[in-house]
Amino acid sequence: MRIAKGMTYTAKGIFCAIFLFVSLLPSPVYPASSWIVDVDRHGLPELFVGGASAVTSNYAFWGVNRGWTNFPNQFQAVGPYEYSFVGTDKALNFTLTSHVKRPFKQQLVWDFDLNASSATTDMFGGGIVFKLNLARFGYELGDPDLLPDNRGWAWGRSDGKRLEMSFDPPLPSVYFEQNQKSEIRAFFYLGQVPEGHRHFEATLKISGDMSIRPTMQERFGLNNAGTWPTNILDWQTSPVDLSFLNVPEKPAGKHGFLRAVNGKLIFQDGTHMRFWGTNVTAYALLRTRPEDVKLQARRLSELGFNLVRIHQFDSPWVNPNIFGDHKSLDTKTLDRAMLAKLDWWIKCLEDEGIYVWLDLEDYRKLKAGDGIDDFDEIRKGKPTADLMGYNYVNTSIENAMKSFNEDFLNHRDGFNELPYKDDPGIIALLLTNENDVTSHFAYALMPNAHVPEQDAIYLKEAAAFAIEFGLPKDKTWQAWQPGPSKLFLNDLEHRFDIRMMQQLHEIGVKAPIVTTSSWGRDPVSALPALTSGNIIDVHSYGAIDELEKNPFEAPTFLDWMAAAHVADRPLTVTEWNVSPFPTPDRNTTPLYVAGSASLQGFDALMQYAYSQGPLDESYVSKWSIPNNWEGFNDPALMSMMPAAALLYRRGDVQEAKTAYVFAPTPEQLFGQPISPTTSVALRTAVEKGKLLVAMPETKELPWLEPSKIPPGARLITDPNQSLIDPDANFAISDTGELRRDWNQGTYTIDTARTQAAMGWIGGRQINLADVNIAVTTGNATVAVQSLDQQNISESRRILISLSATSVPESGGRLPYHSEPVIGHITVRAPGGLRLYKQAAPASAPQTLSAPYENGRYQISLDKNLGTYWLMLK
Repeated sequence: MRIAKGMTYTAKGIFCAIFLFVSLLPSPVYPASSWIVDVDRHGLPELFVGGASAVTSNYAFWGVNRGWTNFPNQFQAVGPYEYSFVGTDKALNFTLTSHVKRPFKQQLVWDFDLNASSATTDMFGGGIVFKLNLARFGYELGDPDLLPDNRGWAWGRSDGKRLEMSFDPPLPSVYFEQNQKSEIRAFFYLGQVPEGHRHFEATLKISGDMSIRPTMQERFGLNNAGTWPTNILDWQTSPVDLSFLNVPEKPAGKHGFLRAVNGKLIFQDGTHMRFWGTNVTAYALLRTRPEDVKLQARRLSELGFNLVRIHQFDSPWVNPNIFGDHKSLDTKTLDRAMLAKLDWWIKCLEDEGIYVWLDLEDYRKLKAGDGIDDFDEIRKGKPTADLMGYNYVNTSIENAMKSFNEDFLNHRDGFNELPYKDDPGIIALLLTNENDVTSHFAYALMPNAHVPEQDAIYLKEAAAFAIEFGLPKDKTWQAWQPGPSKLFLNDLEHRFDIRMMQQLHEIGVKAPIVTTSSWGRDPVSALPALTSGNIIDVHSYGAIDELEKNPFEAPTFLDWMAAAHVADRPLTVTEWNVSPFPTPDRNTTPLYVAGSASLQGFDALMQYAYSQGPLDESYVSKWSIPNNWEGFNDPALMSMMPAAALLYRRGDVQEAKTAYVFAPTPEQLFGQPISPTTSVALRTAVEKGKLLVAMPETKELPWLEPSKIPPGARLITDPNQSLIDPDANFAISDTGELRRDWNQGTYTIDTARTQAAMGWIGGRQINLADVNIAVTTGNATVAVQSLDQQNISESRRILISLSATSVPESGGRLPYHSEPVIGHITVRAPGGLRLYKQAAPASAPQTLSAPYENGRYQISLDKNLGTYWLMLK
C-alpha cells in the first residue's frame, strides 16, 4: 500500500480541470436512494446517498506559512444521538471541545468551545472543512450558497432536499476554497488565536427525504465492547486445520512454472489452481526468529492460505532492510544476512505447499551513492529520493532497478540451492509497487513539480508522441487532461515495462511478470499499459458498510477489482482490506471477497496484511499494536479466513454464466474518466455476472492487442446504462448462489457445500438450502461448510464459523474484545454427528448440545460460547 506522494504536486488548476470535466459528463438517471446524515468519528456531519459520500467534513488548522498543524482528538457516543468530542492543537495552544445532540428528527446541534492557553498571533486560520460532491450530486441539489455574514452555508432546493449548516455567533470567515464550490471552509480562527474562550453553536437542518441515523458506535454497540470476551484467537495456532488442502502441493513448485494461458493461471503440467493468499511484510520477514517462521508457515497452511506475497523488504523504515543498515551510502549491494531471512521464509512456506509472490521494488529510497542522474533535483532537499514516476524518464533509475533485479533474482537460495529466477514455487514477480504514470505519478514530472531535468525529458517524449500521431502538443503532456495525454502516458509506461521485462527474460526469468497494479481508484484508461505484463493486478480497499452500498449510487471495493479485469488476462488482487481500522463490520469481508471473486473468476487474492512486525512472543506481547497491517491476531478478520479459503479454493461458488464486457471505443477509453465511481454499468454488471473490460484497437498504441470477446458475452457500450431493474433493492447472481441486499445490508451465499449469511443479519430469519440462521447480534457472519467434499446435507464433517465485531482494548492496545454471536441455527445433515467447540487443534475438544430433530441439528449460540468455531462430526 502506498500513499500517492506524487499527488502532492497536483496544482489547484489541475484539480479544477478534472472537476470541470467530470461535472460536464451526462448525468444518468438513478432510482431514489436514502439520503442519510450521521456524525462521523470526529464528531462532524457527513451525508451519504446509497453509500456514496455527498458531504464529508474534517477539522483543519494552519499555522505559520500555512503549515498544517496536528490535531489529535477523541470522540465518544455518550447516549442516544448525543456525542462528545475533544481535540488539542499543541502548536496553536488551544483545546476544542464539542457536545452534539439531536433535538429534532431532522436537526443536529453542536456546542463548540475553544480555549486558548496563550495567544498565537501568526497563523493562517482554521476550523471545519466541508467537502461537497458536486460532481455526483450537483445536478440534483444545485450549487451551494454561503449564508450572509459568515453564518454558514446551505445546499439543496428550497422545495425538496436541502441541508443548512448555520453558526451563531457568526464565524470569522466562511468561504469557498479557491472559489471552488466543492469545498467550504468555516473558520473558528482567522489570522490569530486570541487567548481565552470562544463559543459557537452550530445547527444542521435537513429537509425533504433526508434522515439522521445513529453513529457507527451506536449501530455496532461499541460502547459495550468492554464486556465482550478477550483472547478468542490464539495467534500462534489455528482453530481450524485446512492444511489438507495443501498436502498435494508439497513442496510448492512440483507442477512446474506458472503460465498465463487464455486468461487463466495454469502450471506447466496443466494444473489450474486458485490462490488464496496474504502479505508478509517488512519486519515480519526480516526480524522473525527462524523457529517462529516455521511455526507461522504451518499456521498459514492450517488457516487455508496457499500463497504469500513477500513485500516491503526494501522499505526505508525497516532497519536493516535488504540493502543492510540505513547508514550505508547506497542501495547497490544486497545484504546477505537479509537475503538469508527471505530464503528461510520461502523454504518454510514452500515446504507447507504455499506458493510465493515476489515484489522487485516496493519502497526503495535512492541514495547519493547510487549514481542517479540529477539526484539533487529529485531528492528535494532530503537525504534520499523516491523513484516513483521518475523511473519512466530517468535512465539511471531504470538501470539501478535492473541492477537490483539481476542481483536479486540470481541470488541462490541457501536452502533449495536454486536462484529465485529458477524456483517454480515463486509464481509471479511484480516490477514496481503502486507506481504508474497513467493515473498517479505523472504529476511528479509536471512543470510545477520543480524537477526541470525530469520535466524536460517528459516534455520531449510527449512532443515526439504528439508529432508522430498528429495530436495537439499542449494536450498531450497535460497528465490531468483526458484524451491525448492518456494515450501518451500509457505508451510511456509501456515502453519502460517492455525494457524491464526484456531484461528479466534475458537473465532467465520464467515466472509471469506483473508491471504494476491498478490502485488508488484508477480509471479504466490506466489499464492498457498494464496489459504489457502477463497478469493484471489490483489493489482495492473498502470501508464501513460495503454491503449497504447501492450499485445505482456507489461502488463497492469488489467493483474496483472487477473493473480492472481485462478480457484474456488473468486477474490477481495482491492487496485487499477495509479501513480505517478497526472497521467494525470487517468480519463480513473475507467471505464477501471470496464469494464475489469466485463469481468473477479471479485467479488470486491476497489480504493485506498478515503481519509487518516480528512474529514472536516478545514483540507481540510487548510491542504489537492492533492495526490494519497485522491481521494475524485480528479475530474479526482471521475468524473467517478458513471459511473464505475453503469456499474460494474449492470452487464452491460457480463462476458467472454470463460475461458482461465493457467494450469502449478509443475515444471512450482515453477521453472519459470512466471508473466504478462514474459508471453504473460497471457497478451493476458485477452484481449479476462476470465483468470484463475489452481493449480496443488504437492506432496511437499499435502495441495494444485488441481483446477477444468471449462467445455469448453481453456487450456494454454505454457506461451509464444500468443492468439492474431501477426499482431493485437487491441483486442475485446469475448462478443463483449469491444475493446482496443493499437496503438491508446483507449478503448470502447458498451453495451445496457452503451456506453463509453476513452483514446486518441480526433479528432476521435467513433460510438457506440446508441451514437456517436466526441471530440477535446486529452485524455478524455465520458460515456452515462441509469439510469432506460432500454436500452439507450429506456431510459427516461440518465446520461452523462465526464472527462479529472485534475491537482493541481501550487505547488501541491488545487484547481484542470480540462480540459474541448470539442466536440459533439449524443444519440439515445426516444423523449421528456430535457438536464440538473448536479452539486450538491441540486442545481437547469440548462437546456441546445439539439436539437432532426432523433431520436437523438444533444449535444454540450462547453469549458464553467463547469461540467463533464449531464442528459437527
